[in-house]
Amino acid sequence: MAESRRSLIRSLCRTAAVFSFDQLVRGQGVGVSFVNVAREAGLRTKTIYGSENRNKYLIETTGCGAAFFDYDNDGWLDIFLVNGSRFETKWTPATAPVSRLYKNNRDGTFTDVTAAAGVARTGWGSGCCVGDFDNDGHDDLFVSYWGDCSLWKNQGNGKFLDVAAKAGVTTRTKTGLRRHNTGCAFVDYNKDGRLDLFVANYIDFDPKTAPLPESGPCKYKGILVACGPPGLKGGKNILFRNNGDGTFSDVSEAAGILKTEGTYGLGVVVSDFDNDGWPDIYVANDSTSSALYKNNHDGTFTEIAIEAGVAFSADGKPQAGMGVGVADFDCDGNFDIVKTNFAGDTSSLYRGAGGGVFEDRTFQSGLGRVTRFLGWGASFLDFDNDGWADILLCNGHVYPEVGESAAESGYKQRKVAYRNLRNGKFEEISEQLGPGILEKVTGRGMAVGDFDNDGDLDLLVNCMNDVPQLLRCDSMVKNNWLKVKTVGVKSNRTGIGARIYCATGGHRQMDEVRSGGSYLSQSDLRVHFGLGAAETADLEIRWPSGIVDKIRGVKANQVITAVEGKNA
Repeated sequence: MAESRRSLIRSLCRTAAVFSFDQLVRGQGVGVSFVNVAREAGLRTKTIYGSENRNKYLIETTGCGAAFFDYDNDGWLDIFLVNGSRFETKWTPATAPVSRLYKNNRDGTFTDVTAAAGVARTGWGSGCCVGDFDNDGHDDLFVSYWGDCSLWKNQGNGKFLDVAAKAGVTTRTKTGLRRHNTGCAFVDYNKDGRLDLFVANYIDFDPKTAPLPESGPCKYKGILVACGPPGLKGGKNILFRNNGDGTFSDVSEAAGILKTEGTYGLGVVVSDFDNDGWPDIYVANDSTSSALYKNNHDGTFTEIAIEAGVAFSADGKPQAGMGVGVADFDCDGNFDIVKTNFAGDTSSLYRGAGGGVFEDRTFQSGLGRVTRFLGWGASFLDFDNDGWADILLCNGHVYPEVGESAAESGYKQRKVAYRNLRNGKFEEISEQLGPGILEKVTGRGMAVGDFDNDGDLDLLVNCMNDVPQLLRCDSMVKNNWLKVKTVGVKSNRTGIGARIYCATGGHRQMDEVRSGGSYLSQSDLRVHFGLGAAETADLEIRWPSGIVDKIRGVKANQVITAVEGKNA
């Protein structure tokens, strides 16, 4: 089905006008459209998260994430959607909302296999991330909650088993308070070949003592709204070290994670920001400075966000950070960061200048012109496969009380897309990318992946108190592409942390295999490269173990599996 649609699109391309590079750069004739196919695909179950009209508590506003991952190893992306709850509703076992797993039928549709897979858990879910923590060849799933988290061990037979309690990653506090766990990521921070786990925390929340809107009173533009996060006890981030026997140890204090002053953590992304071969961790914090944990190579981290230039806005102010994405958007060999923030503020674009130092390029790049949206999911993705990373941001207001009033852009909001102009600047082209981008939703988590294996990147969006979006990318641009699936041998089996260089002529891209990212979500673990007109590419893979594989003359428009050491 995917291939037949791609053939149709290419035939239309041949009969359409041919766009010049200058026209494309100016946003004319983008040739890419996103269409919401969620209902046709079988994603019809509503995500529940707090009251639909008025929220009493801050926890009701944050929403939850989504994942594209191939849980059954058939080469096709499946879908996981985190679900939440509602304080005023008395749920029964039959009516309680549960997080859902959908199997890809390889024909554009999905089958709900939640019950059969054993993952039908209720509760206030938040984020999700994927990685093979026990190196058995089957990717596992971690889901963060307000309260005890779940570590779903993939048993390789279509079923999962929650081993969080046995593994020691339930994240209970010593004081008995229930943590509001949020963004997460698997990361081999000590490079021992076993995936460790980082979990961000928002607040330590107890509805018995949490302030109500009237108690402040807490207001937003004259409207009573949920209180916080300022004034509430912020949560502390957690680092779990993999012990190699199916269990983890909380090393947050010993590793220096608890020393940071930043709190109210939401989005998490892991990358080697200073090119020293060791993974660092960046956390988007709400209403305070964001955090960048530099890996010291000895099992400890140092928080350096202020020194690195990624803690504040361009004018030195703390922001309400939500989601975060990473890419080398200017192909200079340094990773860059995009971060979403609150309404009335800009999103942030930090350009890596080398050595782990960043320059705030929000205004110089063109991202500073848009301030009316409240951002959540944030991703770099090459949606036209030209070899340059574009930006897509998912939006929705935090307060349902705003409704469709004149305050900013209402509670439901469209997405914002920026096309990479290849000169350090971006152009906002949201209105040219089709109905899926312009549809107003209460967006939160957003994952990126090619669910129909047709070579262009699709989007999965988890919406507050609504059905999800599955935005299929239909491209009339005849650019080539390449995807790389990594299989670690000495490194962790998933290959998380592997850096991949993709060279086509004089153009050299790079990316890494990442767990987590965006806003509380997991994107496709296969690394995607747009190749433009190039028909072959040279790959170089630098594994966490230090092994380097080089694969020359790889043909375009395919998914290749790279096994560590096979081409060393």
